[in-house]
Amino acid sequence: MNIGTAAAEAGVSAKMIRHYEAIGLLRPAARRDNQYRDYAERDVHELRFIGRARRLGFSMDEIRTLLALWRDDARPSREVRRVAQAHLHDLETRIGEMQAMAGTLRELVDHCHGDARPECPILEGLGGAPKSATTPG
Repeated sequence: MNIGTAAAEAGVSAKMIRHYEAIGLLRPAARRDNQYRDYAERDVHELRFIGRARRLGFSMDEIRTLLALWRDDARPSREVRRVAQAHLHDLETRIGEMQAMAGTLRELVDHCHGDARPECPILEGLGGAPKSATTPG
């Protein structure tokens, strides 16, 4: 199938397919006599795999590792689990950091009157300390 059909079936853009080939994530497609790329069902399946892994937030290096494991029928599942666990830990860490950021921002928003006054606890909080608490020095 051509790149447009492969892209539609895999749910990715033709541009991303070319990018995946350029960075070596996807094997280069076979070429027809007219030099157009020719994708097989296996390629579409790998593109779906890549798309799903991207939606789960895996990095390109992690996806490369997972693809290599997926292509290897003799792979130990512990290697797949190791990659997934490390990614899960990273996600949970980032979620915690984002929840802390949201809490801080929520507190700043709650203290802002949002009226015509120039005083703004949000700007003061972003500045690091209230203006009244700053001292020369």
